[in-house]
Amino acid sequence: MLMQNNDDEKGLFIVGGATSGFGNAVARRLLEAGHTILAFARTEEKLKALRQQYPQQVEYVAGDLTDIALHERITGQLGERFLSGIYLNSGGPPAKTIEETEIGDWDQAYHSLLRWKVNLTKKLLPHMIRQQYGRILFQESSSVKQPIENLVLSTSLRLAVVGFAKTLSEEIAHHGITVNVLAPGYHDTKALNRLFEKKSQDKNISLEEAREEMEKQTKVGFIGDPDHLGALAEWILSGESDYITGQTISIDGGVIKGVFG
Repeated sequence: MLMQNNDDEKGLFIVGGATSGFGNAVARRLLEAGHTILAFARTEEKLKALRQQYPQQVEYVAGDLTDIALHERITGQLGERFLSGIYLNSGGPPAKTIEETEIGDWDQAYHSLLRWKVNLTKKLLPHMIRQQYGRILFQESSSVKQPIENLVLSTSLRLAVVGFAKTLSEEIAHHGITVNVLAPGYHDTKALNRLFEKKSQDKNISLEEAREEMEKQTKVGFIGDPDHLGALAEWILSGESDYITGQTISIDGGVIKGVFG
């Protein structure tokens, strides 16, 4: 059995999509707290740039996250070291209505949003079970609680991830492993631009007007800051979150209207 870290010790975390958007925000929060990350993303140049910023704390594996060979390289680089947590994150599929989708879009969404997360989780799960500790955190979308227009591909496959995460949380809690989901709404990332562009096109309005419409949908009146989500993710990935598992946590500025939003 691998020896468990004390809560105040610095850990090793695997971080997906660490070079941009939410993934970069989470990676920087962990690094600024003194942890080490094993980052993976498609663009090696961006991964190298991140390592240059934190030369003693960043390891990386570059490649397509849907490629099973990449998962083998990640587990190989991890070796037998203690793994504190995993943050599973990827970009979303194109913004389309149901009528606009082709069956190939659904196949691609399955590969980009669900299949790789299941495979990598299953690859790393025995490692966490041996050490009797772990934090697994999926980055999905608030659309799993309240659908967002033009995001049927994202909503459908991310709901499958939530079902997987909830079931997994019940199966492995007795091993000291928690499983949770972050469900962000509109945040100031490049990924949000595809929604601005789609709304601008559909309504024949400017990108600025499209952004203003989305801001008005929130109760707080503004788009979220990814760095603030990163702070929440850092805590959920910490030892202090040991009593939270199986939860899908919304960070949406009050858009979701349900009582349990």
